[in-house]
Amino acid sequence: MADSAPPNERLTLPTPERVLVMLAHPDDAEFGAGGTIARLAANGSHVVVVVVTDGSQGTDDPDATGDALFNRRQAEQHNAAEILGIAEVHFLGFPDGRIYNNETLREALVRQIRRHRPDLLITHDPTTRIWDEIGMINHPDHRAVGDTTLDAVYPLARDRLSFPQHEAEGLAPHKVLELFLTGSNQPNFAVDISETLEAKIDSIVAHVSQIAEPEQLRTMMTERAKETGERWGMDAAEQFRRLTLWR
Repeated sequence: MADSAPPNERLTLPTPERVLVMLAHPDDAEFGAGGTIARLAANGSHVVVVVVTDGSQGTDDPDATGDALFNRRQAEQHNAAEILGIAEVHFLGFPDGRIYNNETLREALVRQIRRHRPDLLITHDPTTRIWDEIGMINHPDHRAVGDTTLDAVYPLARDRLSFPQHEAEGLAPHKVLELFLTGSNQPNFAVDISETLEAKIDSIVAHVSQIAEPEQLRTMMTERAKETGERWGMDAAEQFRRLTLWR
């Protein structure tokens, strides 16, 4: 965790033309980076969200089915995206709770990078097994998606002979310039979300199937954002492990 607020010039939010948010489940984007996404979109970035899993396991409703939940969570994700100003949402449909860093997933994620050609990519920090900030075990899907995404960024999406079928389809190699990793125990960057905190919370509440007590969640998320902001000299913040590449 950050012990003191770093110099403010280090905390300037970049202005990328294209942003790809590639996370495991519906609602991961909103919980992990909703305020930042709203700022990027408001600043003119074209933001694309790719949801890797079908989200079909996220319920304790004894009457729910996986297919019905997937359909519901897709609709909720689109509603949340509209609140944040996200331009596109794509669902890869991998099985919730059974994500592994393998050739199939690597190919799918490299394809998304080459298709959307982001300057900035937001994903999970795969090194976080126990998430210190909230004192919880990090979901294995988060770790697997983050790990596979880093492999996809480097070296696979860069190297033209990785998945040569992409080139045949007109998808050229691509270099991602920056990474923001959510849920990190080693944050080195924070984004002031004081002006977009309400949009972040509204976008989380849009995931109705996942939120039993919306007002309680509003209080919790507001307190967490303010606590994070205090560590970085801001009113409210989201923090990331930021990696700058190819410069």
